[in-house]
Amino acid sequence: MDPHRLSRADARRLAIRAQLLDAARPADLLDTVRRLTLLQADFTKHVALNADLVLWSRLGHGYERRHLADAIEDRRLIELRGFLRPAEDLALYRAEMTRRPTPGELDGWRESARRWVEANDRCRRDILQHLEDSGPATAREIPDTCALPWESTGWTNDKNVMRMLEFMERRGEVAVTDRLGRERMWDLAERVYPETSVVPEPEAAARRDQRRLHSLGIARATGQEWPIEPGTVGAAGEPAVVDGIKGVWRIDPELLDELGARFEGRTAILSPLDRLLFDRTRMEEIFEFDYQLEMYKPAAKRRWGYFALPILHGDRLVGKLDAESKPKAHTLLIHALHEDVPFTRGMRAAVGAEVDDLARLLGLDVHWS
Repeated sequence: MDPHRLSRADARRLAIRAQLLDAARPADLLDTVRRLTLLQADFTKHVALNADLVLWSRLGHGYERRHLADAIEDRRLIELRGFLRPAEDLALYRAEMTRRPTPGELDGWRESARRWVEANDRCRRDILQHLEDSGPATAREIPDTCALPWESTGWTNDKNVMRMLEFMERRGEVAVTDRLGRERMWDLAERVYPETSVVPEPEAAARRDQRRLHSLGIARATGQEWPIEPGTVGAAGEPAVVDGIKGVWRIDPELLDELGARFEGRTAILSPLDRLLFDRTRMEEIFEFDYQLEMYKPAAKRRWGYFALPILHGDRLVGKLDAESKPKAHTLLIHALHEDVPFTRGMRAAVGAEVDDLARLLGLDVHWS
């Protein structure tokens, strides 16, 4: 079929509506996560946990942090591969979990990982026995019996038990049952996961692509590979081109009718890990927004702050909020408000109202420095 033709404004509005960031706020936490498909389980607390920021930016004043904690405790949400997901989505991963690739079937880092797990099979079995006998444990509480160390140029180098647990999670053998601060508590998967059906692997992969596109509105079919959660959608949806942007996109046909409807936006303060802008290339192409998460940069080289929060106004990303939670001082400290475009009085008032509500969520008082 011929590609749909979209303006940049069309593409932005598709993405915003798909991510539940237009004026029509959702009302239910679980339905929101189902639409978004996942919440990244990042535990940086410079402002607030990523999952709390994402849910608050959608649900607004009615959201309380205990609502997320309750959904996790009740197993309506489960942690899988570093993301909180609706428990029923486990059915889309079970077939992949049970498949055991043979030598030569995989390539690149996947084959290296398969060989490493195979070389440390005794360690894998020791971990299963430890959890069977002792119950939930963090990685550092489990003895390391790996014969071959995990080698990496990054922070995972020699983190043998942690890496083995993550590969065992992909195999459906262990699961995250809780968190002890930032540390994951692991247990046997059969004691954590709810009973679900098993969707055949090709169908499951296609359904994950379809759900990802429905949550993003517009995405590329292929692109840079992300090792945990893809940002691409394969053959899902229908082709489209966006004026002024090279290449073909995929769009969710269920959202096409909304392009003809009047768009009503709002002001939202977003997590740096929000899926609206997590794919930085897509963000730059569609929103023409200059942004980087600067927590890993030296302070002198930061333009916007350690954990600056992007600001959405209407259908544009218009600035960044440099904020920091100071629980001991009972303060949400606002270091700076960076305006990418000159803010009107109404825009400043809308951002101020969101800042006040974020402080309400965190139980803090606002202080503008």
